Amino acid sequence: MQQNQPSPEEQRNLILAAVLSFLVLMLWQIFFVNPDIERQRQAQEQARIAAEEQGALPGAAGTPGGLAGQPLSREAALGRTQRIEIETPRLSGSISLYGGRVDELLLKDYRVSLDPGAKDVELLWPTGTEQAYYAVFGWSPVDGVFATPTPSTEWVRESGETLAPGSPVTLVWDNGDGLVFRRTFAVDEDYLFTVTQNVENRTGGPVTLFPYGILARHGTPRTEGFFVLHEGAVGVLNGSLEERDYGDLVDLPLLPQNQGRGEVIESAPGGWIGFTDKYWMTALIPGQGEAFTALFKTQIDSRGEPIYRAETALAAKTVAAGASLSVPTRLFAGAKEISAIRGYEYQFDGLERPTSFFGKLSDFFFHSSTSRFTDAIDWGWFFFLTKPIFELLLFFYNVFGNMGVAIIVLTIMFKTVLFPLAYKSYVSMSKLKKLQPEMKKLQERYGDDKMGMQKEMMELYKKERVNPAAGCLPILLQIPIFFSLYKVIFIALEIRHAPFFGWIQDLSAPDPTSILNLFGLLPWDTPGPQSFFFIFSIGIWPILMGITMWFQQMLNPAPADPVQEKIFNLLPLIFMFMLGTFASGLVIYWTANNVLTIAQQYAIMRSQGVDVNFVQNIRRQFGLEPKEGPS
Repeated sequence: MQQNQPSPEEQRNLILAAVLSFLVLMLWQIFFVNPDIERQRQAQEQARIAAEEQGALPGAAGTPGGLAGQPLSREAALGRTQRIEIETPRLSGSISLYGGRVDELLLKDYRVSLDPGAKDVELLWPTGTEQAYYAVFGWSPVDGVFATPTPSTEWVRESGETLAPGSPVTLVWDNGDGLVFRRTFAVDEDYLFTVTQNVENRTGGPVTLFPYGILARHGTPRTEGFFVLHEGAVGVLNGSLEERDYGDLVDLPLLPQNQGRGEVIESAPGGWIGFTDKYWMTALIPGQGEAFTALFKTQIDSRGEPIYRAETALAAKTVAAGASLSVPTRLFAGAKEISAIRGYEYQFDGLERPTSFFGKLSDFFFHSSTSRFTDAIDWGWFFFLTKPIFELLLFFYNVFGNMGVAIIVLTIMFKTVLFPLAYKSYVSMSKLKKLQPEMKKLQERYGDDKMGMQKEMMELYKKERVNPAAGCLPILLQIPIFFSLYKVIFIALEIRHAPFFGWIQDLSAPDPTSILNLFGLLPWDTPGPQSFFFIFSIGIWPILMGITMWFQQMLNPAPADPVQEKIFNLLPLIFMFMLGTFASGLVIYWTANNVLTIAQQYAIMRSQGVDVNFVQNIRRQFGLEPKEGPS
């Protein structure tokens, strides 16, 4: 029986339907299936990264502990791994055998606040906590044939009990294929660890590996967020200071193979890389005679939080059969004390630190460092001022034993050095003071004719040989000095929690008293920094500063323009509220500077024959006396 054959038209329809079906399936694969697969792959990759970074320690049910759920507390995170204690005169903490990482570190000399019973400052945090922060080291294989330690490797203690100065600790891990890895930790009296990685080759053939170090920081830490201070990634690479804040790290270019975002810098010998806070820092310092590759990097964990990394990788090392190889890397983790930082700079540069006065003086001006480790302290643009100011401040502190007194003595020194300029300035102001009656007459004669009055005033200045701008020069010179001193007070760890007298127990913090409760006499608390009214909560020292500014203004000739005069009269009040929340050390400096300025200006103006009468000037300011006539 003959079967019916499809007509040519039906065949075309069948072919067209098949082609359209194929196109639909292909488009579905491209636009729906493939992206979903890619999303799953990326999610798995991110989970893998997060599992490595956070440790992915198995929980009771075999799931990653502290990864998918809520972050662990510090105590819970510490309790889930075997540890080796760290105990030095200035540090306490532990090393986790899981990953062989340094992930718990407390600074025993520093407290989080001045409150009784305040805790030690916690620098490093274990994996699994909300803002884990740790250092990990390892080897990367060139060909991938042999297993190497990973962040989740279980190490075994080989020697040592507690890591302490003079008592190193060694961990060991055997990959089972002929490579035995050892990691020896040593620590000094302050904040420097030396981590020596050793690999023993029992494979029967040469093995090539890359040694690396990683500082990892989970989540964006709380920062001061102030433009005068850098917080984030920092390093000296190829002799240049490199700084990247956390916003910069998030915006770095994408790396290949879904490795996150990063910036690779090939560095010559002598550099370092790490993370800096206002007062604390971690840094990886490879052997200073060897070039290395530095990497700033950001990845996203499974919770969508950033993981910031600063990495160093040395050139490939080939270990012959039957041989072993050791590679040391230094880890700084501690407080940014200038004495410790400078000592380490000499150590990294391989130089002897001078001990004599003239040696220190010569070194201060002419020392050239390859590591530039003292640049870990943010000296700013005016480093040529901030560094000597800081040195002088420490010198006076060592002499008088009180940082507030040292600030006042430093102020006296500044005023003495600038006195020749101040003398010329105040002589010019004295002449202007004598010309005020004439200027008043010009103001009355020309009224609203500003151009005519300005022309006559210029002629008057020329006739009497008066330079009205001469008084600005000392002020202009004081601006960079004031800013540099502010920078020093803001960044210097040595000023943190340093007391003055009375109620000022922390010169790096604002005056704790407040006019809103009559400086503690009224039984209520003052507004906190989150309140709008906090700006009005000024203390005793800011008020003293405002009063001294106002008294100083009473010595100066009043501006001819009434509007300018009103603005100048408001300046002490504006500065009083503006600086009221600044560090009390800076306000004390400003107040002492005002008192010395008043004394200098009063003496010089009296020597120039100017009748300086504070009471009369004050009465005139409040309209109790006419403003005509000489002051």
